[in-house]
Amino acid sequence: MSNSDTTARPSDELFTIEKRDDGIAILRFGVPGARQNTIKAEFADAFDRVLETLEHDTEVIGIVLISDKPGSFLAGADIGLFDTVTSAAEVQALSKRGQAGFTRLSKLHVPVVAAIDGSCLGGGLEMALACDVRIAADTPATTLGLPEVMLGLLPGAGGTQRLPRLVGIATALDLMLTGRKLRPAQAKKIGLVDRVVAPEALLLEAVRQARVAGKRSSTASPALIERARGRVRAGVAGLANAALEDNPAGRRVLFDQARKTLRAKTHGHYPAPERIIDVVATGYRRGIKAGYAAEAEAFGELAMGPVSKALRHIYHATESLKKATFVARNVKAREVHHVGVLGAGLMGAGIATVTVDKAALPVRIKDVSDEGLARGMAHVRAFYDKRVAKKAMTRAAADRCLHQVTATTDYSGLGAADIVIEAVFEDLELKQRMLADVEAAADARANTDCIFATNTSSLPIAEIAAQAKRPENVIGLHYFSPVEKMPLLEIIATDKTAKKTIATAVAFGKAQGKTVIVVRDGPGFYTTRTLSPYLNEAARLLAEGASVRAIDEALVDYGFPVGPLTLLDEVGVDVGVKVGPILEAAFGARMAAPEASAKMIDAGYLGRKSGKGFYDYTAKKKKGAKRPVNAELATLLADERQDGQAPSAAEIVERCTLLFVNEAAHCLSERIIDDPMQGDIGAVFGLGFLPFTGGPFRYVDTQGVGNVVDRLQALAERHGPRFQPAPILTTMAKAKADSHRRFYSV
Repeated sequence: MSNSDTTARPSDELFTIEKRDDGIAILRFGVPGARQNTIKAEFADAFDRVLETLEHDTEVIGIVLISDKPGSFLAGADIGLFDTVTSAAEVQALSKRGQAGFTRLSKLHVPVVAAIDGSCLGGGLEMALACDVRIAADTPATTLGLPEVMLGLLPGAGGTQRLPRLVGIATALDLMLTGRKLRPAQAKKIGLVDRVVAPEALLLEAVRQARVAGKRSSTASPALIERARGRVRAGVAGLANAALEDNPAGRRVLFDQARKTLRAKTHGHYPAPERIIDVVATGYRRGIKAGYAAEAEAFGELAMGPVSKALRHIYHATESLKKATFVARNVKAREVHHVGVLGAGLMGAGIATVTVDKAALPVRIKDVSDEGLARGMAHVRAFYDKRVAKKAMTRAAADRCLHQVTATTDYSGLGAADIVIEAVFEDLELKQRMLADVEAAADARANTDCIFATNTSSLPIAEIAAQAKRPENVIGLHYFSPVEKMPLLEIIATDKTAKKTIATAVAFGKAQGKTVIVVRDGPGFYTTRTLSPYLNEAARLLAEGASVRAIDEALVDYGFPVGPLTLLDEVGVDVGVKVGPILEAAFGARMAAPEASAKMIDAGYLGRKSGKGFYDYTAKKKKGAKRPVNAELATLLADERQDGQAPSAAEIVERCTLLFVNEAAHCLSERIIDDPMQGDIGAVFGLGFLPFTGGPFRYVDTQGVGNVVDRLQALAERHGPRFQPAPILTTMAKAKADSHRRFYSV
């Protein structure tokens, strides 16, 4: 029986109760007018009212909780909620309100089944955890997770206590500390959901479960029973894990090891992961009520802390850029149906992969040799083989994607492409020749709208387009390696690039799953230009007596993902040196590359690709051991070494970081970037600049512009004019109004 006989609709329409003839109540929820469901300010009151109704309804024998928006269950709290609070106590109160609401849900007198279709994240998953049964629709849109750590927070509505009691401490910590999202099959495997069904069967199965399931505590749920069975199937490892989690001494060992592993990764810059471990441990040591109290307190303190504010700044900036077109509203992007890629190396193959995988567009790859094409095609194939192995897609679906990629050693098939992206090495004449060849191929097909995009990391786009027939169709698309993982796409427009070309490139980049910034043309654009003085200073510090490892470790400890010398080894020391003269010619001595790099190239120490660079890659590194430094550098660079005390870790950090920040400010002064937000996102997403600071411009706001200028001037007195503060910084430091001394208002 599926006909409803009663419907109760609260005035705010967030929740609707549909009572069926068989005693099952369908509790539908949805944020009016929104594309996806999020927890907004009015959610708690509406939830309390609907719970009040259900608590007093003696006719209901079971409840199904389901979203009225296909593809969106509940994606967590609206981040804008944090903009309305001013104290940790206010945020703590919000946490306690959420805990109380979901506790009431868990104590309803009848079984509650969460029918999950779409994003079930953060507070959405915490609500589902309070239900007796969780059923997930097997759709690409369905994901489950607690990603609060990505915003410098922890789950604040009971998740830190319910999740480990359902799936085990180790598994729960992994999910909360990484913020990773699970597909339905993965969630079922760990016991997070009880059933995975086809989307068309979701409501039917949820109703069936609500009818047959008895009311039970989380410790009696099918998920927990499945976890126990999994331990048995896992044999010795599973039993060992159980032994650790099921007694106080074992749990202390587990929590201590988690803290040790965590600190090695975060270097103490991210307080949220440590608080997650502490709160989970409190719940097991002192009981679940104490765990809830610790969770609410930590949630409030973290939300008002500088790291969460910085990470939320990055989130807001990212969301803003998703909506940006960077052109006037009346400029419409051209439709892109076919894509060409010139060069089948790691970059070209990566661009082809994200074009097929994310944008779902066919790609034709050109390379000069069959061997190069074979390597490129193997790269794409390996990507899909890995996805199939992880059960993220079927073999048939992977094969359909692979059939979208074709290869050629000439320009056949490229003349009809809507956009052609070159991804070859940094050679101006080669890129100009490729542009001419693409225009000729397009002319043969009367395709005058074909866009030529260059993936150069440093050559001015205007110089590449200097001899173009249609310079309005030429644009820079600067991807970052590995393309499949790095989120940023830096788009570079010249004065002649057509607005429609910009709009098309932006739409194309977003279709590839990229966060897009648009910058003005110039040597090094934004990202390469800001990174170069940072890398150059690291090489100068080496000449001043700092060791390779001391430089890298100082900056990694400070929060950069890799050290600058390791980074140079990865991209190639020769690549960095090729960029140097271009930037030095444009910006003078402050961009001059140190002599050490040129000597390394002459000696053949190009980095990982040559076997040796700053480090030695020829010997097999033992597991857990550090990569050995290239011992021959000491002799090679002996003439470069300066007498005196080696720079300290603090000096290494200050000099490298401030040069990065200062060059970002120069770019804003010269209007290479339009606003600080794009500068912060470009630095964090493209170059790994200290995410916990929010980016170089947010870093200045936090440190105080006057302090930053004073430190730069002091360094300029000691080390030369390359440290002279950018004009915009000195102007801001002299401003009397506080609002003029910040890049952001809050």
